[in-house]
Amino acid sequence: MIMFFPVIVYFIVFKYVPMLGAVIAFKQYNFSDGIMGSPWVGLDNFRLLFSNPQMVNTIRNTLLLSVLKIVVGFPFPILLAILLNEVRRKWFKNVVQTLVYLPHFFNWIIVAGIVITVFSRESGIINHLIQRGGGEAYPFLYNGFSWVAIFLGSGIWKEVGFSAIVYLAAITTIDPSLYESAGMDGASKLRQIWHITLPGMRPTIILLLILAMGNVMEVGFDQIYLLQNSVVAHISEVISTFIYRAGLQGGQFSMTAAMGLFESLVGLVLVIASNQIARKFKQGLW
Repeated sequence: MIMFFPVIVYFIVFKYVPMLGAVIAFKQYNFSDGIMGSPWVGLDNFRLLFSNPQMVNTIRNTLLLSVLKIVVGFPFPILLAILLNEVRRKWFKNVVQTLVYLPHFFNWIIVAGIVITVFSRESGIINHLIQRGGGEAYPFLYNGFSWVAIFLGSGIWKEVGFSAIVYLAAITTIDPSLYESAGMDGASKLRQIWHITLPGMRPTIILLLILAMGNVMEVGFDQIYLLQNSVVAHISEVISTFIYRAGLQGGQFSMTAAMGLFESLVGLVLVIASNQIARKFKQGLW
């Protein structure tokens, strides 16, 4: 209990106490009056927010990119964990694990620099190869479709190895005798994975999927901000970048606080809904 006390203090001070600042969403906040002294405006900030034509596009982009990250990116750590589990040469497995874990520890500034170095139209490695082959340089970072593909690919490359650790731990809890019995019955490796490995991983998969649903409205600021540009702003402008531009750069603290509160409420609703669906399969988080 004593060792757990610093963790409790951390969450109270840095997680729960700041929630009181959500009242800014219902006030016309200014520095001179402070949080408590600023005039109360009720739901005016929310009306102003959702009357802004840009907000519809911003929310649509956030949902689109978040759903794509889950649909496209969520299966990759599961697949990687299964593949690593089937590797029998320990040295090869260790080398692969080190290589796929490493990008997780890179800052997004480094990852964005690598992406730009590879896909830049003027000096990118890929366009250099295309031009040497007689083709024309392609604006990968200035085309909506290719930008989304690069956004998803860079996110997967950075996090897939580290995310696979949880699934590898889940696989170790599966009884090895199940594989031996299946092998004696003539089940192939694919059959063993489908009927033993995946069902054994199901509780972990559902748990992480529920947690991922809570972040549907939070695409992530660093990756988006470092990779976006004005040409693809119609697809890359999301809630986090809007809050940065309107709140920190534009000084519209009350309106962006309302946006942040809306984002959190949507995430809460999605987590509860996902958990209720999972409970029907007796796999709920609570």
